Amino acid sequence: MPLIVGSQRLDVTLSALQIMQLHPHLQEGATALTSQPTQTFGPKGVLYVQQRELAAITPNDKFISILGSDDATTCHILVLRHTGSGATCLAHCDGSDTQNEVAAVLRAVKSLTNNTDEGRLELHIVGGFSDSKQYSQKLSSELLKLNDKEEHGIHYPIIYGIAVNVKTAQIFKATFQDRGPDEDLRSAYILTGGMMVSIYDSKTEQLSFGPYSWTPFPNIDFWLEQEDELILEYFSTSPQAEPPHFVSHFRTTLGFLKANPRPLRSLFPDNKPHVYTMDGDGLWKRVFSVKM
Repeated sequence: MPLIVGSQRLDVTLSALQIMQLHPHLQEGATALTSQPTQTFGPKGVLYVQQRELAAITPNDKFISILGSDDATTCHILVLRHTGSGATCLAHCDGSDTQNEVAAVLRAVKSLTNNTDEGRLELHIVGGFSDSKQYSQKLSSELLKLNDKEEHGIHYPIIYGIAVNVKTAQIFKATFQDRGPDEDLRSAYILTGGMMVSIYDSKTEQLSFGPYSWTPFPNIDFWLEQEDELILEYFSTSPQAEPPHFVSHFRTTLGFLKANPRPLRSLFPDNKPHVYTMDGDGLWKRVFSVKM
């Protein structure tokens, strides 16, 4: 599927810089977004997407108004929206399997747009910066960056997270009060090598996680005893640019993995997913009878 900028087909072999030079209005849009103040969302009415997750939704959803993700340094957050149906998919990509992840995003939006004859697909890509290991540049070229700032000789992303209002299609520079539900489970799945998963069923309006399986994480006790700097060095793609809670969150995830080395026994004994629906107050509540 070709990418069109204005009325011109985009040459995706070009670098991000070359693309911006050929299409300056893209730079103007990026500057407008990075210049926004960061807004804090949630937890009410928010569907939060973690790394290697995607969620697709329509404007007709009874509960959700905001779809979002953050903690992206070298990662990229994709938002794909169909202008006819309003179906919107947000994915948090880290370069682990970009081709299949993009295909999954396209399928998710198309599945919610089957009965719509008019409209086009609009793509927004946010994330990456001039990191010292060049992870961002590689992922940018795979997906398609004006998200870089320098302080005291160290590069940081300007935007760590975004939110999209699925009713109005507005996009915001964002952070989130809550990254759940089941934040530890979802983070453990990522840390143990899980691939991109779709977490929301727009028909039943339910979140679903698992059942997940992983092998015991090697040397957990060793890593739990290490200094913050060593954890950043070995487990971050951008050690100097991570948000302040990166290490504490990583330690919490390790503790969860230590407590659950065999998740099919401890977390999914019935081999069924953890399912959540949003209650009348706009908060996620676990349900134990899955709609069919």
